[in-house]
Amino acid sequence: MKNTGLREKDRFILNAIVEHYLKLGKAVSSGVLFQKKIIPDSPATIRNIMAKLEEMGYLYQPHASAGRVPTDMGLRFYVNSLLDATPLALAQMNLLTYDLSVKKGDLNTLLHQASRILADQSDSLGFVLSPRISKMHFNHLRFIKIAENKVMIILVTNFNLVMTEIVTSEVIFIQAELDRASQFLNMNFRGKMLMEVRDCLLTELPKYKFKFEQAFNKLMGFLKDSVVQDERESSIILQGTAKLIDKFDAFGLDKLKSLFQNFEEKANLAKLLSDVISLDRVKVLIGSESNLPLISECSLVLSHYGEPSQVFGSVGIIGPKRIPYKKIIPLVDNVAKKLSQTISQQL
Repeated sequence: MKNTGLREKDRFILNAIVEHYLKLGKAVSSGVLFQKKIIPDSPATIRNIMAKLEEMGYLYQPHASAGRVPTDMGLRFYVNSLLDATPLALAQMNLLTYDLSVKKGDLNTLLHQASRILADQSDSLGFVLSPRISKMHFNHLRFIKIAENKVMIILVTNFNLVMTEIVTSEVIFIQAELDRASQFLNMNFRGKMLMEVRDCLLTELPKYKFKFEQAFNKLMGFLKDSVVQDERESSIILQGTAKLIDKFDAFGLDKLKSLFQNFEEKANLAKLLSDVISLDRVKVLIGSESNLPLISECSLVLSHYGEPSQVFGSVGIIGPKRIPYKKIIPLVDNVAKKLSQTISQQL
């Protein structure tokens, strides 16, 4: 951990206050810390340390006669100390009672199961951000016309999971044209992503345009529509909304109801989760760090899943700031790993 200007005894006091607050949700007094014998010092010394931590922004005092509670900065210090501890301790959870082994190719069921495990084990909101079909390497591809302006994409990934997406497009096809298009892509671009195919075809335009101008233009129009729609409509699976809503007062409740009822806010949440995907095993966003006002009183704990060479999406939980981070961080880490392992076993 980088230098914070805190002595060892300062860190002991801060972590003790945070853990007491996470467990009981109450302000912590110097008397409580003295009784717990966190450090072998007098109550007066402990009060001075608490005053210093408050001045530095790690604690605040809700009322003049009250003890202290951690600020978001104090929670961040505590969480960073957990993340810096390696390896992550195994959470006390009964994952063996949950089966992530599904029928071969059934990605959607697998992702819903992972979201449910996270919700049940954390007593908070569990989420899984689904992979974007345009960013998955395909082994086989097929287009099926299901309405005048709607085409279903059926994509079999390199790891033999089946993904589907319905694309609304201004380009009108007959089924025979779609069959020729999918055959062309399977023969020439197997193993690539649809996003890569679109970009590659743009550079290859002069080669094909003279001979197949009309068909080529229609295929390019459809691929553009599918990629744009895929980027706009990231799919997020949420489980356990009632668990989260039960933890907030009336003011917070109205904000959370808006999150789940408002499609635009759900899309913003999906975009946030997509933007923060990284190679870190676990990432924690506390309060305003998410830049989403509707969950400014929440914490997000998330990790990624996929293959070693490609991140597919993210998994995690959304809960109040007082979540038990010692349990939640390894829970999310383990579910992400188990989900990745299950996907790799589909190969």
